[in-house]
Amino acid sequence: MSETPDGVEVRPYEPGDAAAFWELKRGFELGLGAGTGGDDKLSTYEAKLTDDYRERYLSWVERCATDDPGCVVVAEASSGDGDANLVGYAFALPEEMTFIWDAAVLNELFLDADYRGTGVADELMEAVLDHARSQDLPLDRIVLDVDEANGRARAFYERYGFDHWGELVARDL
Repeated sequence: MSETPDGVEVRPYEPGDAAAFWELKRGFELGLGAGTGGDDKLSTYEAKLTDDYRERYLSWVERCATDDPGCVVVAEASSGDGDANLVGYAFALPEEMTFIWDAAVLNELFLDADYRGTGVADELMEAVLDHARSQDLPLDRIVLDVDEANGRARAFYERYGFDHWGELVARDL
């Protein structure tokens, strides 16, 4: 798809990415729990990361990426010795799910801490926005959920023109 200035390639998710993708997903979930809430939130997020959840989640990711190629993109860093590892990802829900919000949905965007501030998140966001523009949307917009305590993420999304649009509320089942 594109090459960032620091040599990280942003490309569509492939089935062979699953193990490394899961490690990033764990980082995403544990970062939400640790960085935007107290011990209760962290333990809640840790508890859901079971082997069953991993298998179900990765199966869903693969279905989404197969049904709507480009909805899941990864950032892959190559080292000088030819090794490559995933350092981030962005996940827009497939077009068939746009009726949930009547818009494109940015489900997740995560970047390894070592690559934050390098422009890689911008490349991931641009890939998601390009993909969202290709979807047939009831409303011409993209939505996401960001924790109000996550100041870095909020600033990133605000830089991209995201603004409050309604309010998400939740309750335990």
